[in-house]
Amino acid sequence: MTSITYAKQQLITRLCVRCGLLLMQYGAESAVVVDLSKRLGLALGMDSVECALGFNALTLTTIYNERCITTTRDTANQSINVNLLVQIQQIVNKTEASVCSEELVDITTQAFNELDKTVYPSWLVALFVGGSCAAFAFLNGGSWSITAVTFVAGMVAMLTRIFLSKQYFNPFITVIITAFIASVIGATTYYFDIGNNADIAVASSVLLLVPSFPLINSLSDILKGYINIGIGRAVFTYMLTLSAGVGIVMALLLLSIKHWGF
Repeated sequence: MTSITYAKQQLITRLCVRCGLLLMQYGAESAVVVDLSKRLGLALGMDSVECALGFNALTLTTIYNERCITTTRDTANQSINVNLLVQIQQIVNKTEASVCSEELVDITTQAFNELDKTVYPSWLVALFVGGSCAAFAFLNGGSWSITAVTFVAGMVAMLTRIFLSKQYFNPFITVIITAFIASVIGATTYYFDIGNNADIAVASSVLLLVPSFPLINSLSDILKGYINIGIGRAVFTYMLTLSAGVGIVMALLLLSIKHWGF
């Protein structure tokens, strides 16, 4: 590619910011977002690519022959999708390995258009989440009846969370409602005297609300120098945890359970 026009540079800029946005939305850590966005721009012929991240926005600048184009995009959190992150990394690797040509931008754009965003069916996700909650209850000494109640509570709670997320509910409200439903179902072990330890059912039913992946990302961002977005992600995960606590307390107060706990 001997020369890049202003219009072509615009296309490259939009492609780089699209790459960064997808990575941010589906759970990549900040270092990966910046690295892959820069590598993609350089592979497409840019002299330099600068990228600045915020918790809700991404700003990217491409530089070619001292000509700068800057764009800013808002981000919207999506569910974590590691498969999509791997696909994007493969596209960047393939673009870097290709010979720079006039068609490379179009080929890369087509590759992004053909990203496989297929997700598992809601019922299957809920089934496995319920199974993981049940396994946690069993490993903590719960009887088979406690394990069964926990399985139902976790599955119903996950279906609720998925439904509310698809309706674009506030994520904190979604977590509060999900924790409330999971706790109410788990607390039935108190009223019907099910199993050997009702506390295990209540505690295990809300396991799906532990924000482990975002919390790990926030710590990784802080350690790698992305302090602002790392703190933002950390606060977001703490608020999710607080919301889960609010939902649990609401359920226990409603059911007049005052002795819950290990």
